[in-house]
Amino acid sequence: MTIDNPDEGNLTGSFAGLRVIDFSTTIAGPHCTRMLADMGAEVIKIETVEGETMRTRPPVRNNCSTAFGQLNVGKNSLVLDLKSPAGVEAVRRLVAGADVLVENFRPGVMRRLKLDYASLHALNPKLIYCSISGYGQTGPSAELPAYAPVIHAASGYEMAHLAYQPGRTRPDYCGIYHADVLTGVYAFGAISAALYQLAHSEKGQHIDVSMLESMLSLTLNELQWSQFEVKATQRPMFGPIETSDGYVMVAIASEKTFQSLMKVIGHPEWVSDPRFAKYSDRRENWGSLMEGVEAWSRAVTTEHCLVALNERGVPSSAYRTVAEALKDPQIAHRGALAEVQDGGGSFKVLNLPFRMSGARVSAAKRMSTLGEHTRAYLKETGLSEDEIAAFAGKPPKSARG
Repeated sequence: MTIDNPDEGNLTGSFAGLRVIDFSTTIAGPHCTRMLADMGAEVIKIETVEGETMRTRPPVRNNCSTAFGQLNVGKNSLVLDLKSPAGVEAVRRLVAGADVLVENFRPGVMRRLKLDYASLHALNPKLIYCSISGYGQTGPSAELPAYAPVIHAASGYEMAHLAYQPGRTRPDYCGIYHADVLTGVYAFGAISAALYQLAHSEKGQHIDVSMLESMLSLTLNELQWSQFEVKATQRPMFGPIETSDGYVMVAIASEKTFQSLMKVIGHPEWVSDPRFAKYSDRRENWGSLMEGVEAWSRAVTTEHCLVALNERGVPSSAYRTVAEALKDPQIAHRGALAEVQDGGGSFKVLNLPFRMSGARVSAAKRMSTLGEHTRAYLKETGLSEDEIAAFAGKPPKSARG
């Protein structure tokens, strides 16, 4: 079941009519522009003739990557050689009528191509130009190469995470790229704000998004703890409690939650126990508190544990795989997944995690093929059929038999 909206069929996206030139690759930039596409924007993805690197990431069926599809569904594909003057000129002509440009090259690349903000602002003063990079566009680290795992380490995130793993000293391996997704969302927010400002000022601007600073925004407590001394607890406050057949996460984040949990485990007297009654004392004796909780939880199954906790309103969850999470009836109720078609068949992608009563928010139904829209956009720039054929490496009509 999905959430009913009787007007959904008549709604348009909030960004309908917006034209976005997308030079971005891999994850951060494409995640941002996928969000814009889901909101109704026309996103023109600029690719080389070989296609973006993510097109080869598994799962791949019939040369079609669903990882690439998840990040780029709903975008139009334009193949250009940016090393050629003709390719750069085609971009300049498209930019003249565009609203937004997104790029995540290393700082300096777009300037060398003469496609940087300064070069294009004169051509289109209303252009909103968003640059995503590891460390920002200027400064001593600006031109260092950076991918999400490097930024995780550089930001202190990995060491902060490690501090919550008792008895461990080696940082974790990285396979989930928080920095990319988070930075893409910040870029989306900044672009939205710039569009609002444009409506009043009629002036475009350059947006400079840093992956390093984006990741630092996740370490809220640690940012303050790095400035002021805070006494460490015996055991991290949020972690698994063991059951007879697995583990459960319990989040004790309020007095009401604490009091409810004590009733669940059969120790209501601990609410007034000097070790636990005050939040500050509770933190210092957290290890003892959680040992008491696990004395109860180890004797019951995960299912029994969750039923008991939910009955008392204690926030909790079993530890699930992504596959298990996707089968949650809540996901179906929300219509969180959209089915997409490409050359390899069908696959599902996640819709944006919000719904709007007055706008359509959803992924497109099919993936563009590489270069599918090249001819249409080149024709729009004023190129002749012979010039378009030259872009594709074909002989002009006048030379054909």
